[in-house]
Amino acid sequence: MRQIVLDTETTGLEASEGHRIIEIGCVELVNRRLSGNTWHQYIQPDREIDAGAIEVHGITNESLADKPRFADIATEFLAFIEGAELVIHNAPFDVGFLDHELKRIDRQLPRIAKRCSVIDTLVMARRQHPGQRNSLDALCKRYEIDNSHRELHGALLDAEILADVYLAMTGGQTALSLDSHVDGSGAQTREVQRLPADRPPLRVITATADEQAAHDARLDAIDRSCGGSAVWRQLDESG
Repeated sequence: MRQIVLDTETTGLEASEGHRIIEIGCVELVNRRLSGNTWHQYIQPDREIDAGAIEVHGITNESLADKPRFADIATEFLAFIEGAELVIHNAPFDVGFLDHELKRIDRQLPRIAKRCSVIDTLVMARRQHPGQRNSLDALCKRYEIDNSHRELHGALLDAEILADVYLAMTGGQTALSLDSHVDGSGAQTREVQRLPADRPPLRVITATADEQAAHDARLDAIDRSCGGSAVWRQLDESG
């Protein structure tokens, strides 16, 4: 399963008023693991950025003067997201802007919903935490995800943070800690440590009743967030 956590920054709030995308950031998840593969681009919007927007993301027209236009990067961007499941916080905003940009290039181009399925983490958060604040900052605090390095919004940084939030919300793991080292080519390799043949039998520790109850409660939460399709619950029922 390939998912792309996506965020954009724009010149203003309304695509219908001619506002444009100025930054796109994407983070790839493969089988619910951060793959390390990202896609990021600043974009020349050919219009002024609203002062209020600059206060949010800090991106100025001067800084975008030498950047490509959306039409110049559209093919590469679409190839990166094609067929993936997009994970977006407040998806109608970002998808609306992306569709607006595609329409400007060619009215016949398939829109985002024709290319990818979309998960809206804001809708998911409101369902899981009704009546609470569900901004990205609020979710970081709720799930104890460090976003202290985030002074301004940025598409790639927000996508990276959202990836951690999404995995935490759905019971995933954001990192896999294994002993590894970098070889001479710069590639990361892992050492396989074999147990001696004459080792004593490994001690089997079974879960206590409280631990099993906590495990079952966690699986129930994951199952609800996945709409009843949690693999672990299916394995339990078939096992």
